[in-house]
Amino acid sequence: MASENASLVSLWQRAAVACCILGLGACSVPKPYVMPAPVQEPVPVIVAKEPPPAPPPPAQIVEAPKPAPKEAPEPPSRAFKLGPAAQALVNQARTQIARGELPGASGTLDRALRIEPQNPLLWIEVAGLRLTESDPKQAENCARKALLLGSADATVRITAGHLLADALRAQKRDAEAQDLEQQPWMN
Repeated sequence: MASENASLVSLWQRAAVACCILGLGACSVPKPYVMPAPVQEPVPVIVAKEPPPAPPPPAQIVEAPKPAPKEAPEPPSRAFKLGPAAQALVNQARTQIARGELPGASGTLDRALRIEPQNPLLWIEVAGLRLTESDPKQAENCARKALLLGSADATVRITAGHLLADALRAQKRDAEAQDLEQQPWMN
């Protein structure tokens, strides 16, 4: 009986191995690729239209005289304005300066600069405060920054230029201040 069971097990094992081999073999047989039928789109029909009628001949055109060219105009002045939050902070700083609270005003203007760092009007305010604080080197730097940012605005250029000249004088650089005030854009 044991040999009969062993031969049955052996038979079953062989059958299982054969099924696996056949099953794997069936999986590895490539299926032929069938190319899909080409899609034929309808060909558009082009209908020839008659050309539109010719427009009537134009009336005689008389050109207006061109104005005489003017001298090169100065570029338009760009008016800088403070946003509402920055304006409120500037007002607060001015009140603090009037009370003699210079460190508080400095902090207030620093907050305004964080809101609008590219606004030259704020740099002018800071430059004026630095002159009041007797820090002419920082006043010079702030006035130069205002000049750089506000070069397109004549009012900003003149105001920042005067602050810069004052800062230079405070540093005993009177000749530079005088040269600056002689610039045509300062008038």
